[in-house]
Amino acid sequence: MDTPDPLELAHCRPEWSAQEPLTRSQRGVLLVMAVAVMVATVVAPLATARASILFCTLFYLTVMLYKLVLVRVSEHPGSILHFPAAQLVARDAHPWPVVSILVPMYREPESLPHLVQALQSLDYPATCKDVQLLLEADDEPTLAAAAQLALPPFVRITHIPPSFPRTKPKACNIGLAYARGEYLVIYDAEDRPEPDQLKKAVLAFESSAPRVACVQSRLNYYNPDQNLLTRWFAAEYSAWFDMQLPGLAALRAVIPLGGTSNHFRLPILRELHGWDAYNVTEDCDLGVRLCRAGYTTRMVATTTWEEACSSLPFWIRQRTRWLKGYIQTYCVHMRRPGLLLSELGVAGFLHFQLLVGGVIFSALINPVFWGMALLWFVLRPAALAALFPGPVFAAAALCLFAGNFIFVYINLLGCYRRRYDQLLLPNLLTPVYWVMMSYSGWRAFLQFFRNPFLWEKTQHGIHAPTKP
Repeated sequence: MDTPDPLELAHCRPEWSAQEPLTRSQRGVLLVMAVAVMVATVVAPLATARASILFCTLFYLTVMLYKLVLVRVSEHPGSILHFPAAQLVARDAHPWPVVSILVPMYREPESLPHLVQALQSLDYPATCKDVQLLLEADDEPTLAAAAQLALPPFVRITHIPPSFPRTKPKACNIGLAYARGEYLVIYDAEDRPEPDQLKKAVLAFESSAPRVACVQSRLNYYNPDQNLLTRWFAAEYSAWFDMQLPGLAALRAVIPLGGTSNHFRLPILRELHGWDAYNVTEDCDLGVRLCRAGYTTRMVATTTWEEACSSLPFWIRQRTRWLKGYIQTYCVHMRRPGLLLSELGVAGFLHFQLLVGGVIFSALINPVFWGMALLWFVLRPAALAALFPGPVFAAAALCLFAGNFIFVYINLLGCYRRRYDQLLLPNLLTPVYWVMMSYSGWRAFLQFFRNPFLWEKTQHGIHAPTKP
């Protein structure tokens, strides 16, 4: 086999790659917008401020209603695929296809024994499991740990040559080139997928139309009770993977994929040139590209248990990377908005704006509105009151009270459905978690311009794995 090109997408479809963070035309549009806002602020400061607040208020109202719709639609019978044990047993009468499993690792020697155990625990024929541990060639501690283990016959090590950019998707692209299966799934080093997940994913593909290119498993955490941060994190994941993503799947909308446990039809993944090695949230970007190419994603009722980040500094670095990747993804796919609209359709285009652009926008503007709310409750300045005419004030008050209640309620509902009763009371403090997300959002925004391809790695192994 020829030496694989881990930058294939950037070379073959540069318009879909984040290698160039902002195109020249995008920089020109941003410059024109900035000048227009400055001129408007000088000429008509009150009107400009009121228009900005009105726009943001309408955005908040839209997001509030959108979240409610997703939760409601997630109750649709087709929102998530279920396969009872009897159906899995019946399928055992026929040969199972080969599934390739990619596990990118970097400086995680302590995770290897638990990872191998999790891979062996997968209830799938050993001869049909094609596992690659994607190890950086200069990662001596992890390579040494792997050499000391008695790896199962279905596990092989693929060395990733050190090169720029040092990202997970670049490693996955090399693994993709050497994959031997009909289907492919990504797992992270700390993942503990439920034993029947591979079988359920195969059944999901076999029972779906050929245009279903991806099956996303639900993600959650095996250490939700470690501290307050992991409690917030587990509630967020419960709401996102158990309700909002199934709602998106039921609507056949753009789905920002999770970073792990997404199963693909291998030929389609190769057709799309794999992952963007320059995008630090490659999963979100791939979910958009799948939809643009006319493919769909389904959710399957199986869970992969991960380790929730329990350290605030590492959590901020991880969230910064995720949000920076959302910025990259938004900028890439908005290079030609008209083409994006024609490929996704009006509904898909609006989903993209809310799911990708909306996440970034809300993280950046939230501190501004929190500051105005605090200023109003403490000092009641007349100048601030002038910015909120009667109808706008009413809508903003609705967002402040009803909107925040709805967002907290959705997290609590996710906890309830997961039977995380012990997380209900801590999640009444979710607004503190939002402050941390906005801090990470501004950090991501600044880092996008200074160091767009920096991969701030999350430290795992802080919590000893336990059986969920």
